[in-house]
Amino acid sequence: MVIDNPQLDRIFGALSDATRRGILAQLSQGETNITSLAAPYKMSQPAISKHMRVLEKAGLIKRVQRGREHIIQANPAAAEQARDWIDYYAQFWREQFDDVEAYLKQTGELK
Repeated sequence: MVIDNPQLDRIFGALSDATRRGILAQLSQGETNITSLAAPYKMSQPAISKHMRVLEKAGLIKRVQRGREHIIQANPAAAEQARDWIDYYAQFWREQFDDVEAYLKQTGELK
């Protein structure tokens, strides 16, 4: 598993912010425009646009222009990269703890 992955860094960086996670949660209900995504947040349009750029750079969203309107869609492929990384290390640590448990049982230090 590659540890030094700039795209994965961008994905986790994007997911580290509650507003961006909220935007992704909204997009899980379907595509929408930026105005609708911004509605629940008390922040300026430039601040929302900055969040959108971070999500887009991380590959977590796609922007489609329809006429004058920008429609935003979730991109699950990027989230799957983060999930795969987490799954890999979760399995690694489960195996490590299982090995420690087996060793402790073998030595009699754990019943």
